[in-house]
Amino acid sequence: MSTLEIIYLVSALIAGSALGFWFRKYQSQKKLENLDEIIEEKLKKSETEATKILTEAADKARKILTETEEEIKTERADLNKTRERLLNREVLLDEKSKRLEEKEEKLNSEIEKLKQAKEEIEKYRLAQFQKLEEISKLTAEQAKDILFEELKKRYETDLFESLRKLEKLRKEEIEKKSAQLMLDIIQRYSRSSVSEFTTSTVNIPNEEIKGKIIGKEGRNIKAFENLTGVEIIIDETPDAVTLSCFDPVRRAVAKLALEKLITDSRIQPAKIEEKVAEAHKEINQAIKEAGEQAVYELGIIDLPAEIVQLLGRLNYRTSYGQNVLTHSIEVAYFAEMLANELNLDSEIAKKAGLLHDIGKAIDHEVEGDHLNLGIKILQKYKIDERVILAMRSHHENYPIAIPEAYLVNAADALSASRPGARRESLESYLKRLTDLEKIAKEFKGVEKSYAISAGRELRVFVMPQEISDLEMMDLARSIALKIEEELKYAGEIKVVVIRENRAIEYAK
Repeated sequence: MSTLEIIYLVSALIAGSALGFWFRKYQSQKKLENLDEIIEEKLKKSETEATKILTEAADKARKILTETEEEIKTERADLNKTRERLLNREVLLDEKSKRLEEKEEKLNSEIEKLKQAKEEIEKYRLAQFQKLEEISKLTAEQAKDILFEELKKRYETDLFESLRKLEKLRKEEIEKKSAQLMLDIIQRYSRSSVSEFTTSTVNIPNEEIKGKIIGKEGRNIKAFENLTGVEIIIDETPDAVTLSCFDPVRRAVAKLALEKLITDSRIQPAKIEEKVAEAHKEINQAIKEAGEQAVYELGIIDLPAEIVQLLGRLNYRTSYGQNVLTHSIEVAYFAEMLANELNLDSEIAKKAGLLHDIGKAIDHEVEGDHLNLGIKILQKYKIDERVILAMRSHHENYPIAIPEAYLVNAADALSASRPGARRESLESYLKRLTDLEKIAKEFKGVEKSYAISAGRELRVFVMPQEISDLEMMDLARSIALKIEEELKYAGEIKVVVIRENRAIEYAK
């Protein structure tokens, strides 16, 4: 390419660039002019809208200012009225204050006059006392003592009668409430009562078994009785033999062992010894289960295992035909319900009720009465001291130490006296009651006597003109000693001597 062509080409490029630049500049200028027009138009529109807004704002401001001025005028009027009322009230208060000050001055003046009058009356009273002392030759204290003695003598009988009436009414009310509470507790407790006996009957499949039980020359029956300590009675009763023993545990072991021997049919001394050993193990397990069932039924979970085992043994002890474990469970329930009614500690009452006869589990093996044995057992296994205090008074050998002890005593009496709970021969029962009343009537001054509470209490009414209050105590002791000498009975009999003074007059 020649130089000239290069120059033409460069010139053309420069001319094209200049033409393009001018064209773009023209377009940019056009756009700027259009943009200025748009901006100017928007500015005019904005000025118009701003003017409109300012006008509306000015109108609203004038309106608010007018309303505010009206409110201020109203509030000023109200304030003026309030100020007037306060001023009027202040004037009234000032007037009342003046009247109160005047009244206070008058009262102070009256008080001063009263003080003076009181001083004059006191002086006059002292002067009169001095004159009376001079006339009577007695001091005021001596005269007061004489007057009190005269009033006491005059109204002593009336006061005594009033107190007796109040005491009687209160006693009757308490007895009614107590009786109703006991009835409610008994009705709430639905366990049936079953008396137990000192004999057990074992059924046998045929009469040949009787011969096997006796054995050759009676060796089987002798071995059985020696091992169990239970007497076997074989009589004419068909298909049955009778086991007799006062100890329910031994009787239960013997019954179970004999039933095992009858099932096995091989009755001879070695087999008897084997079955008696098996029966001992099973009865011991039954004793444990009976104790566990008792505490589970009552919801008591913190007793030692040894105590639970002893409770199970009570299932094989009876008192007047009543199962001792059943009796203990009843006492626990009754004591708990009574405690809940009276807002006392139901747990303490329930445990004490369950454990009150725990000593009977060993009283036929260890020397001592069941109450003290029970206390020693509970102390040995660190039972709560309150439980011991609550259970130890149920035979009145110990004083009542805590309120729950009353509940255990009442629950024990309830369980023992429920219809059907205990069994005793009707003939011997009636004879014992008749003998009790007869013994009391043999003493001089006794008007009548009644045996109550199933023969556990003897009430003796004496003639007040023949027996004094001091002689009553001696009479009660004499009757108790004579009962101990002449009668045989279980437990204890309470002798109550009653002396009543009665004044009788007839209106004609």
